[in-house]
Amino acid sequence: MGLFAYTAVDTDGALVKGVTEAADREQAMENIAYNGLYVVSIKSAVSPLASLRRHLLYRKIKRRDIIEFVNNIALMLRAGVPLLTALADVAETTEERRFREALINMRRLVEMGTSFSSALKEYRTLFPDMLIRLVAVGEETGSLDKSLRDVAIHLQRIEDLIASVTRALIYPAFALLATLGALGFWMFFVVPQLMATFSSMGLELPLTTKLLMHLSVLTQRYWYAILVVPIIVWLCYLFMKRMRGARYILDACSLKIPIIHLLVHNKLLALFAEQLRILIAAGITIDRSLEITADVIGNEVFRSALLQSREYVVAGNRISDALKRHSIFPNIVKRMIEIGETSGSLETQLEYLSEYFLKRVDDIAEKLSKMIEPLIILVVGIVFLLIIMSLLFPVYDLVTKIGE
Repeated sequence: MGLFAYTAVDTDGALVKGVTEAADREQAMENIAYNGLYVVSIKSAVSPLASLRRHLLYRKIKRRDIIEFVNNIALMLRAGVPLLTALADVAETTEERRFREALINMRRLVEMGTSFSSALKEYRTLFPDMLIRLVAVGEETGSLDKSLRDVAIHLQRIEDLIASVTRALIYPAFALLATLGALGFWMFFVVPQLMATFSSMGLELPLTTKLLMHLSVLTQRYWYAILVVPIIVWLCYLFMKRMRGARYILDACSLKIPIIHLLVHNKLLALFAEQLRILIAAGITIDRSLEITADVIGNEVFRSALLQSREYVVAGNRISDALKRHSIFPNIVKRMIEIGETSGSLETQLEYLSEYFLKRVDDIAEKLSKMIEPLIILVVGIVFLLIIMSLLFPVYDLVTKIGE
């Protein structure tokens, strides 16, 4: 696949510039024409610049778009609609341009004899790895529609999980930004004027007021550091995330932060149970399922534990015995998986665990704001109490002197 930059005219006569992905120039022109555009010029694009431009021009495809696509394809295949027809119909009703182009290209690849999973691999940046793997399994077993339905359910659960986590973090983030904004306003505008008034009156300033005055001066003098330091910290964090050792330390810390670790740990356990369930249901072997789950779970501590468990399982041991060697898995996980292995209902037990931890994440998300709210109010109250006291002490001295 290559990238082609083009200039075209739409049906209203407006000039449109963009980037499309295609195997060759002819295919790129067909993609553009399919979108109702008339090509004015087209040329092969330099990959790095074109990729950047493509991300700027088109919004990132959302998970719900992928879920809708998978659901629609699964329903059509179940109703007996051929895959090529299903892809064409879904592409025609897709509004997002980049996604529509990808579907058109995928249909063309399938039409030329490529498997559906191989066509999805060409767009692995758009589609989750789990979808590609399970489509390949579905093609091999002849149950593609079932695999797609399982993936759609899985992606919807992940979407609900992410929504729960996001909902839990909205209030703390908003409270923090509001507090920092109010504090910045005081330091930049209110405190300097009051300090100038106190100095002109020759008042003896207490220690807390002097400290506040120096803090205000530093804030005004080095205001750019307030903007630069968070960016540097964020870049350092991203750099550390690229190194496996540092990433392991960061992930281990996230599992120990008070209150937050409840949300993170239960989210990872829900992901573990859900990913393992859907892979086993698709007929993938236990060792391979553990390996895939380790690769996609997104936490180095869990990844290391799962890979070690895989080696233990390959050596001839049970999954429950392998998980018992790692403290990050609570007793309920080990017990339910052991029951599933004994009774032959491992998939059912994993589904129960997935629903159990998803419910826990929802409960924690609802309670988290209530848990954090008193702490935030306390911190904000202490900060502004110190500021007000620092400003009231000189005013009290001034009133005392006037009374004398």
